[in-house]
Amino acid sequence: MKAASEEVYEALRGLQDRICTALEAVDGGSFVEDAWERPAGGGGRSRVLAAGNVFEKAGVSFSYVFGEDLPPSATEHRRELAGRSFKAMGVSLVLHPHNPYVPTTHANVRFFLAEKPGEDPVWWFGGGFDLTPYYPFLEDAIHWHETARRACQPFGEEVYPRFKAWCDEYFYLQHRQETRGVGGLFFDDFNEWDFDRSFALMRSVGDHFLPAYVPIVERRKDEPFGERERDFQLMRRGRYVEFNLIYDRGTLFGLQSGGRTESILMSLPPRADWHYGWAPQPGTPEAELYDDFLRPRDWLGM
Repeated sequence: MKAASEEVYEALRGLQDRICTALEAVDGGSFVEDAWERPAGGGGRSRVLAAGNVFEKAGVSFSYVFGEDLPPSATEHRRELAGRSFKAMGVSLVLHPHNPYVPTTHANVRFFLAEKPGEDPVWWFGGGFDLTPYYPFLEDAIHWHETARRACQPFGEEVYPRFKAWCDEYFYLQHRQETRGVGGLFFDDFNEWDFDRSFALMRSVGDHFLPAYVPIVERRKDEPFGERERDFQLMRRGRYVEFNLIYDRGTLFGLQSGGRTESILMSLPPRADWHYGWAPQPGTPEAELYDDFLRPRDWLGM
């Protein structure tokens, strides 16, 4: 698996470079890179664009970590992996825009390899991308999901509906009884196909992120907004924080495996708020978001 993991390593680093270059073109600002090493093995390069023209905070991180024992978050549902050494690598990003009419977004693609002397290696891929709008624009949600479907189509018509449903289920705030946004794609522990086909799927998902997101940014970034929209954005960002700190498997794995805290928590917004007892007023755009967008929905009418 050495040559295969090296190929994934190079593909992920290249993906990080392409995404950062494209986002700099959209924003006009520049990412600052922070290269880091993990004492227990591995490292990465975290890139942050802060206080930009479009993005209040944009983080795009590549990491490659390895160790002798898998953390509890990785073996909780796979007890047979306990005691194996591991390699984990991936690209993860979260983009928090200034303008409340531009959605926040998250994307991640990753590869995991667990090995033990005398036994076959166990590997899998994971990833996806999801969209968290603050204000409801149906055309944006449709474009997002059409692009997600195109990413999956070369691998079979059943892949998009499956990964779309998986995303709706994963990015769900149980304590709020609402989805984090309008979903997208999510898959994990994926090794149902051979290595090459599974790797191609991961690459396709990563390559379709920019075509899914950038047109939405260009369409919404110059929309005028005021204090009301900004307050609502900050409150909805609070929900984002809740999900990442309570449910997100990547956050738990990173912290439990001795990862770099600064990079793991790079996904959190620079500002967020919580409003006690808040509810949207009927007939408002905020109410439309809650009523029509923050629930699992067939955006493509399939």
